[in-house]
Amino acid sequence: MSRADHMDVAAYALGVLDPQDAERFEEHLATCWACAAELETMVPVVGLLSGIDGEAMAALEQTHTDPALLDRTLMAVRRDRRRTRMRQVFAAAAAVVVFGGLSGVGIAGVLDGDEKGVPRAQPTLTAPITAPPSSAPSDPNDPNVGGNEQEGDQHNAVDPGTGVKTTMWLAAKEYGTQIDLQLTRLPGPRTCRLVVVRKNATSEVVSTWSVPGGGYGTNTNQLPLELSASTSAPLKDIEKIQVQSVDVNGVASPLVTVADL
Repeated sequence: MSRADHMDVAAYALGVLDPQDAERFEEHLATCWACAAELETMVPVVGLLSGIDGEAMAALEQTHTDPALLDRTLMAVRRDRRRTRMRQVFAAAAAVVVFGGLSGVGIAGVLDGDEKGVPRAQPTLTAPITAPPSSAPSDPNDPNVGGNEQEGDQHNAVDPGTGVKTTMWLAAKEYGTQIDLQLTRLPGPRTCRLVVVRKNATSEVVSTWSVPGGGYGTNTNQLPLELSASTSAPLKDIEKIQVQSVDVNGVASPLVTVADL
C-alpha cells in the first residue's frame, strides 16, 4: 500500500472519502494494525465534533480571549472523555472487527490504550485444541477398557490355531454366573456364539453376534469386542466357556476356549 493509504484514516473517520476511496481504505485497514489503532484514537474526536453546534463553536472562539473559559472547557472535555471512555473503546473495536474480521486474521482483543493514548494489542486468544485419540490398540487384559472395572475372576486364553484372544471375567451370582469378555484378533465377517459347557456334558448358547468385515482387535479395527452374558449354571458346575464360529450351514467350530475354571 502507498503512503497515501496510511494518511486516509482521518478522512475515513470523518466520512469525507468518496465510495471508491472508502472501499480501498477498508481493504487496507483489514491488514494494517497501525491504521486500525489510529482509527481507534479518532473515534472520540469524531464523537466530539458530531456534537458541536454553532453556539459551541462561538463559545470555543471566546476561549482565545478568556483563559479561564479555556480551562473550564478543557476540564469539561476531560470529564466527558473519562465518562465515555469505555463506550468509545467498544465502538472502535466494532469498527475494527467489521473491516478486519473478514481478512482471516481474527481480532484477539479490543485495542486498549494507556493514559497517553498509545494503543496496546491484547494477545490472541486461541480455541483449545483437543488431541486426537490414540491409535494404539486397547489392552484386552485391562479390566477398565470399555467402561467400569469388571467384576469376577479374570481368565485369559489364546487359541494357537485361530490366534483369537480373549479375556473373561466370571462372577458367581444368585441366579447363576455372570460372564463379561473381550475378544481381539477376531477376523470377520462371520457369525459367532458364546457357549457354556457344563461338567455334566450339557451345553448352553448364551449369546450370538455378527462380526463385521474389519473384525475386532485387528489391523483394520483395533478396538476389541466387549460382551456381557449370563447363564443359570453355577460357576462351580461350568467346565469351560467357548467362543465358536458358525458357518452358513450352521456348523460350529471353536475359535477360543477358556477352561480349567
